[in-house]
Amino acid sequence: MDKIRLTRRFTFEAAHALAHYDGACRHVHGHSYKLEVTVLGQPLQEEQHPKNGMVLDFGDLKKLVTTHVLEKFDHALVLLQDSAPALIEVLQHQGHKLLLTPWQPTCEHMLLYIKEQLLPHLPQNVSLHSLKLWETENAYGEWHAADNL
Repeated sequence: MDKIRLTRRFTFEAAHALAHYDGACRHVHGHSYKLEVTVLGQPLQEEQHPKNGMVLDFGDLKKLVTTHVLEKFDHALVLLQDSAPALIEVLQHQGHKLLLTPWQPTCEHMLLYIKEQLLPHLPQNVSLHSLKLWETENAYGEWHAADNL
């Protein structure tokens, strides 16, 4: 049976700063991110099953991405965990939403993190085909499973 790709687009707002960077992105700034998640699989062939004919219910994909990605990133400040201890302490004390990471919060690293968050939660018959993360209207990064065999 043929395999089918399904893609769902998500949006979220987040801020970040790139520690030790030599350009403007070293300052705290925000983006209106767009995330495209593409999965690959064969449609279910069980006539009496409620998901018959589907690779993955779009609603299930939405729940999965919301739970494991969006709830962490949306309206958060993403920072390298040891980059600005005084700022981090003040923001934590004030109750701001922070995502502190062991990696520089670039678009590239965010893609790899998102991949790691999604892979363990996909159904057995569905694979993660690709991710596309738009940081601005004109700039995005992509991860493709086929590039990483």
